Amino acid sequence: MLQSAVRIFAERGYQATTIRDIVSDADVAIGTFYFYFPDKETLFVHLYEETADFLIQTLQQAVNSRSSFPQQVKAVLQSYVSIAVFEPAVVELLLVAGVGTVPALAEKRAVFREKLVQIWQRPLSEAMDRNFVPLQNERQTAVALTGAIDQVILGMLAEADRDEIADGVVQDMTRFVLRATGHYGEQGK
Repeated sequence: MLQSAVRIFAERGYQATTIRDIVSDADVAIGTFYFYFPDKETLFVHLYEETADFLIQTLQQAVNSRSSFPQQVKAVLQSYVSIAVFEPAVVELLLVAGVGTVPALAEKRAVFREKLVQIWQRPLSEAMDRNFVPLQNERQTAVALTGAIDQVILGMLAEADRDEIADGVVQDMTRFVLRATGHYGEQGK
């Protein structure tokens, strides 16, 4: 039922999705839905939290698995693009579905966005400490990177051949992030 809900919310948006759509797609009785969730909003918030946690954990593991700033950047981008290619409904649910339509989601969305910013801010701060990038307001840079990357991911989701362009997106965005941060190279300045 949860997989059906993620997919349908991503495809139709929060407002256009009904509980009947979800249970019909999941081939479960409507009573099953109400056994677990009192209403559509509660289900949507639950799905949002679950998918946000999944994406953040995946991206954080990517950062933690690499030691140099360029490797961290590429690993995060590869993970994000892979999720967009293989689980596009997850990304659409987080970045599009329900935005501005579910009041209970506003605070959770803010927390999710902050965690995305922190994924970029920590390695950028470490790269600055090691003189691999110039001193800058790493918070503002991380906010800008988060927005730019999300926009590219959303654009990629609209492409029919997203699996074929995924590697190019990762390469282009890696170069973009390194240029945008003023990366000197791993020898530093």
